[in-house]
Amino acid sequence: MKHDWGMTHELHYPFAAIILAAGSSTRMGRPKLLLPWRGTTMLGHLLQLWSDLGTDQVTVVTSANDRPIDAELERLEFPLANRIVNPNPERGMFSSIHCAAKWQGWKPGISHWAVVLGDQPHLQQGTLQKLVSFAQSRPNNICQPARAGKPKHPVFLPSQVFREVANSRAETLKIFLTAASARIELLELDDAGLDLDIDYPKDYERALKLCPLMSTGPDQDFKAS
Repeated sequence: MKHDWGMTHELHYPFAAIILAAGSSTRMGRPKLLLPWRGTTMLGHLLQLWSDLGTDQVTVVTSANDRPIDAELERLEFPLANRIVNPNPERGMFSSIHCAAKWQGWKPGISHWAVVLGDQPHLQQGTLQKLVSFAQSRPNNICQPARAGKPKHPVFLPSQVFREVANSRAETLKIFLTAASARIELLELDDAGLDLDIDYPKDYERALKLCPLMSTGPDQDFKAS
């Protein structure tokens, strides 16, 4: 089945999603974005979720020569034209965002970029829809969801800020956002998934419990430890 990975919708502002998939998953012990989720994989679910949210372009940042992730993208029929390669993923997550900011493949007219962690398939769609609308109403600000006042992911960057990322010398996204704190707007949301990143096997099991009707459960070869 072919998908339209990003499309223009009426009454919608043009934004793109950057799904970060260049991590090594060392703590998980296997590629975590390939773990089962809602009849597909975590990566497949995120691609479909952000496409359904009305993005004009969905992209994935991968590390060079990551055969398992490349094979999954091929299975999902995700186009090469929307894949961004990070040649130095060992430099951390911000290096992937930096690559995305320098990338020349963006569709014309994109005004906002959603920086999406690859290990948050458990966020409620309603949570993300509220964040999309919130960012639309604050076109010049960096927008983040918050839980109990603490900023969370994903992060929406307006075009001016996204261009600044391309030339930033910050070592991490946190450092970059701290320097830009005057331009950040937080949206308080009641979604327990905002507090959880899937780094370890036990995190994956916790995420499955958060979304018991949305996921397939661990495969037979996967055992939390």
